[in-house]
Amino acid sequence: MLGELLLVEDDASISEMVVDYLTKEGYRVETAKDAGEAAARFDSGRFDLILLDIMLPGGNGLDLLQKFRSVSRVPIVMLSAKDGEVDKALGLRFGADDYIAKPFSLMELSARVQAAIRRATEYADSAPGAAGQEQGVITVGSLGVDPDNFIVTKSGEPVKLTAKEFQILKLFVQHPKRVYTKAQIYQSVWGEEYYGDENVINVHMRRLREKIEDDPSNPKIIRTLWGIGYKLGEL
Repeated sequence: MLGELLLVEDDASISEMVVDYLTKEGYRVETAKDAGEAAARFDSGRFDLILLDIMLPGGNGLDLLQKFRSVSRVPIVMLSAKDGEVDKALGLRFGADDYIAKPFSLMELSARVQAAIRRATEYADSAPGAAGQEQGVITVGSLGVDPDNFIVTKSGEPVKLTAKEFQILKLFVQHPKRVYTKAQIYQSVWGEEYYGDENVINVHMRRLREKIEDDPSNPKIIRTLWGIGYKLGEL
């Protein structure tokens, strides 16, 4: 079995189609048709990934996303008939790992599921207890980053980052002299080819800066080199 999935989708025809396809691919899929059932399923099970529709009876998928993300780093892929930038940005801002608009191809959905689980698994391999050289805490101004233990502090206080935010920050603090383009960040953190979707990088970078910078509108830790990319600031 490739993994345990939770599909939160109120459209029975879509749910049946997705379950049938992903089951044949080797996944075990549990389903929920509304917000209440989804919350109950989440609380009673352990999943490798959640497929979460935005429009749901009895609640909003974005509210569920925030609930799940507040207690878990499980990969979450949003499903939505809406393909607007606002909806996509909100989903990513609230902690979604990926976003796919309806109608979608089942092959693409399966590929995104596989990629999200792979990224989470690769990240877990570098978590506490995994093999690898310990690097200790890296200090950048008032920021302390422990790459091996997924710990970030600012002026001694813990900073809560999502897995993607942490991976972006880790990329810069471990390579302080290097300038990264958006394509290089995407390829390093997402592990996929970059097709010019700047909004994904912009949203994650903005969200990260809101958590680590004293003044997010005038960032000092991760600086923007206009027309080039980003670089760790000289603090």
